Amino acid sequence: MVSWRGAGGKEGFGKPSGGRENCGISLITPQCLEGGPVSCWGQVVAARALVAAAWLLPTLVQARYHKHRYPFKPTNGKASPQAEHVFPLAAEDNELVLASSAFVSVSKLGKEKFHKSQHWGFCNNVAMLVGEDKPGIGGEPLPGQKLKPKYSVFPAGMGSDAPAWVAFDKQVLSFDAYVEEEVPDKNQELYRIRHCKIYFYLEDDTIQVIEPRVKNSGIVQGTIVRRHRIPLPPPNEDEYYTIHHFNINTEVIFYAQRYKITDCDQFTKNFLRKMGVRLNPPASRPDDPYTKERQKILDSMNPLRPYERIDTLKQFLEHDGHVLRFFCVWDDPESMFHDPRELVLHYYLSDDTIDMKEITPVNSGRDAVPLFLRRDKLPKYAPTGLYQPGTITARTVLNVFGNLVGNRGHYILDNRKTGAVHQEFYRDSDLKIGEVINVWGRKILLCDCDEFTKDYYRTKYGIEDFTPVPYKTLPPPKPEKTFPPYTGFGSEEDSLCSCMGLLPKPPQKDFKKFLEKDRSGLESNILRFLAKFVTDSPVDKDRKFIICYFLSDDTISVYEYTQRNSGILGGKFLERGRIKKPGQELFKSEPSEYFKAQDLFVGARVCFHGHNFHLVDADEYTINYMEKHANEFSVADTGFILKKLKDIAEPRSREIRQVFAATDPEHTKVIAYEPFRNLIVSITDGAFSEHEIMTIGRYYGVKEEYETDLHLLLAVAQEQLKKNSFENFGQLSAVFVYNDREKCGVLPYQICRTICKSFKLPLADDLLEAVLTMFEDDNKQVEYKKFLDGLNWRENQIPAFQTIRLPLKNEDDWNGQPPSLPFKKIKYLPLLDDLFGKEE
Repeated sequence: MVSWRGAGGKEGFGKPSGGRENCGISLITPQCLEGGPVSCWGQVVAARALVAAAWLLPTLVQARYHKHRYPFKPTNGKASPQAEHVFPLAAEDNELVLASSAFVSVSKLGKEKFHKSQHWGFCNNVAMLVGEDKPGIGGEPLPGQKLKPKYSVFPAGMGSDAPAWVAFDKQVLSFDAYVEEEVPDKNQELYRIRHCKIYFYLEDDTIQVIEPRVKNSGIVQGTIVRRHRIPLPPPNEDEYYTIHHFNINTEVIFYAQRYKITDCDQFTKNFLRKMGVRLNPPASRPDDPYTKERQKILDSMNPLRPYERIDTLKQFLEHDGHVLRFFCVWDDPESMFHDPRELVLHYYLSDDTIDMKEITPVNSGRDAVPLFLRRDKLPKYAPTGLYQPGTITARTVLNVFGNLVGNRGHYILDNRKTGAVHQEFYRDSDLKIGEVINVWGRKILLCDCDEFTKDYYRTKYGIEDFTPVPYKTLPPPKPEKTFPPYTGFGSEEDSLCSCMGLLPKPPQKDFKKFLEKDRSGLESNILRFLAKFVTDSPVDKDRKFIICYFLSDDTISVYEYTQRNSGILGGKFLERGRIKKPGQELFKSEPSEYFKAQDLFVGARVCFHGHNFHLVDADEYTINYMEKHANEFSVADTGFILKKLKDIAEPRSREIRQVFAATDPEHTKVIAYEPFRNLIVSITDGAFSEHEIMTIGRYYGVKEEYETDLHLLLAVAQEQLKKNSFENFGQLSAVFVYNDREKCGVLPYQICRTICKSFKLPLADDLLEAVLTMFEDDNKQVEYKKFLDGLNWRENQIPAFQTIRLPLKNEDDWNGQPPSLPFKKIKYLPLLDDLFGKEE
């Protein structure tokens, strides 16, 4: 029993209603009468039930390929797989067997695709078959249908993922081919050979055929087949030409025209080999018989009229833009002052023409013209007079008949150029350095040339000597600018600026020096000296002054130190400003000399506006600054002072050694500073200044080590840590213990300092070094536990103590007292060794 069950579950007999509904087939078997209908696609049915339904199966197979075919579904709602083959069936033991009596469509189990392709449609409002290349149900081909492969040769996944128009952009295969055409309407040629080029564009598989143009061919040439995809000849006209259809010594047919491929270029050969194509050997390309016969005729012809061909295109193409440049001079005899005039000659290699341009000096009084000689061929012998129009021509002709026949002439070209006027023009071989050329009656001397011109003559003519001819006269010496003497109004610099131009400008200050030498932090850049009056007056003899020299602008100010019960008010003695050196004329044209930093040193005598000062001392900053810049201050240059002392004392070296040894009777190898100073003064006879003696003493002095109070250092350190809220002593102690591998309680100085720096301990470098040094043992190892206990202000706070807070020294308030020298004794043996060498 066969029943049709629609999508809604209703049963019926016969054909299903509603052609577009998804219907299924259910077979009622004896076994299923007890339990209900069973799907014929999900289980094995009895053979007797299939025989009973065999009359319906041929109808179903035919309906499969019908225009309105139905995808049947079983009653359980699952899509049934489509029938693939038809087999005869027979009923036996309730199993499906093969037989020859009936035909049944057996489907593939597990199929999931059942979509249909649209084969019918409308074209120009006419119903027709539009899906000839489309597959059947589920993407399977229809009977007798050949589907085109998706990939021509290589499977998917091979090669680059880039699209073809990117991977093969501007890559074209070029083939040499020819076409043989029949010519039925001409007796001169029976067939014609036309050579062409076939271009295959890899980016889109398009093909273009081009025939090279031949002069006077008489046929239309150029693009024979425009670029597009060309279909294969019948019966494969639904496919297109690909790269695999091309090879050497093969034929291709484009629209019934047969092309014979003879060869290809190297790129095409390499590409085809990489694609796995075995290339055939190149074929010979036949010549067109008619073109060959015509060329023979042309070669055998002799012109009746001789034709002289003048070809200048080759010279133009080779030397276009190449210009030789020479620097010339013309001594114009007609000029008023007979001064030479400088010119620049340009020789154009493309057409052998010359132009010249004059270099007009500034304020020469001459009019500036664009060109001295316009561009043209320059004759060697000019001027020679004027010629009639038509006298100078490129060709000459002869009148054969001479107006004898009908008062008409017949002209032919004259090979011998009878009566022609020959002119010689300057060529590149005539132009050399030192040559004199004739420029329309003016004698021009070639003096020099540029590098391109030298390379050209060196390459073409082998010339190596390019010695220039001196032609430029030396410029007259600039007159020395004299300035009027100083008038006394304003400063000298301001008065001098009024003589520099019509619009007076203020004098320019050295702003760079101001930025470099201005006060910056603790660097004051001010040199301070203690000075006294050079006078015999008992009142002024004891007066003390502080002289400040400002390095930023070379100004000087003088302050007087206030002394109690002296009867003289202290304070500002001289306003800050630049001070002229004494002994100079007041009203003069030359700028005055001012005091510099090198003029001030300990022991110097200076005169400021009539007041004589003797510099007796300087502060520590001044001495250190002068020693750091010893190249600027010779009195602080140890090397210069030792050389000066050596030149004076070397003749008396033995005597000087004995004098120093006598000063040190106990042989301590050191002497006090005062005896040392007196010895240097006596040796040099007063040639050394006090500052030079002090520089030597500082260099060879023995610095005294001061004992530092540990209690005071720890108090200062704890105060700094407390101000910065540093309390991370636990982790700091753990790091010290971790670095102590041997657990001995001590660590090297450098490791302790590195650990403190890693914790960013808020202590100055000198304070940290001093504290670490105080906790070193005999082996120069730091006892870090004591060090940490001393810094821990939380647990081991040092009791408050009364500290005497000294006010910070303001450099502007320096009282002028001599600084405490960091040395009191001098090592004289190293000094003697540096002066006279080591004593044997």
